[in-house]
Amino acid sequence: MDDLFKKTLCPVEGEVAPEYRGELPEAINTILKSMEDENCFAHVGDEPIHFSTSIKAMIDKFRHVLFPGYFSSENIDRANLTYNIGQHVSQLYDILTEQITHVLRHDCLRYGQKCSECEKRGNEIALETIKAIPDLRLSLASDVRGVFDGDPAAKSYDEIIFSYPGLYAITVYRVAHIFYNFDVPLLPRIMSEHAHSLTGIDIHPGAQIGERFVIDHGTGIVIGETSVIGNNVRIYQNVTIGALSLPPDAGEKLRGARRHPTIEDDVIIYSGATILGGSAVIGARSVVGGNVWLTDSIPQDTKVFIESPRLIYKYPTAKPDIKEEVNSEHQI
Repeated sequence: MDDLFKKTLCPVEGEVAPEYRGELPEAINTILKSMEDENCFAHVGDEPIHFSTSIKAMIDKFRHVLFPGYFSSENIDRANLTYNIGQHVSQLYDILTEQITHVLRHDCLRYGQKCSECEKRGNEIALETIKAIPDLRLSLASDVRGVFDGDPAAKSYDEIIFSYPGLYAITVYRVAHIFYNFDVPLLPRIMSEHAHSLTGIDIHPGAQIGERFVIDHGTGIVIGETSVIGNNVRIYQNVTIGALSLPPDAGEKLRGARRHPTIEDDVIIYSGATILGGSAVIGARSVVGGNVWLTDSIPQDTKVFIESPRLIYKYPTAKPDIKEEVNSEHQI
């Protein structure tokens, strides 16, 4: 087989590669020289950014504990429940301790920060996160029930837990939000972007979101860092809860400032709606219609819709040469 393969190679083309590879050293030197340019970025000589367990594996471990039995490869029953959960929680604690300690140490060394006792802090945050799991389970259970109560397409709670991308994004957000509140660098944002890449739902871990939060369909949803969302809020696909137009130097001027809207309890926001600005408050029990653009507040119990667009219909005709039909063609 090897002899046959060699016979099929073109002897002329086989001599081309070394000619081009010979230019690689010069190209490599050019790249190395560019690393001296302070206008570019490099992460050389610093604590490496790596995770002993992938972000996906860490999230999967959380889901094992938050929804026992749903994502296990083995049957879970009363006989092995204590062992199974104990094993998953113990493994999760070890993963969290290592990951959190690592990102704390990375920022400490890279930016010359005052020693924060990274390992001690990593263990503390990991333990507090584990202790928060019962409350997380209750919050997620309310999210699942909110989806089921409002979505006639949902046939069961199991269907929602197994298959709804909105619930996956909310699950990751609720965990990442804990890390965000503990000022853990990098990790919460990496987690939220992992969920974003899988679901198309972009929830910043800094957002404050209440109970029974429902994302229907979900693709294209954006929820900014300083957004505040109340209880029993339902959001459809392609909704943006974002910031107003920002100046080029907004990163320095507005970092930490309130930039995103407040959505009060029992609000429904339909697909394509855009709500912008830190001063915008959508009052409780209001409905924001599809494709609405809002930068101002609306009071409680308000419905906001855009005017129906003028539609042009092109009907089939048996007499395409009639003047009226020709004019209709030009209008369209």
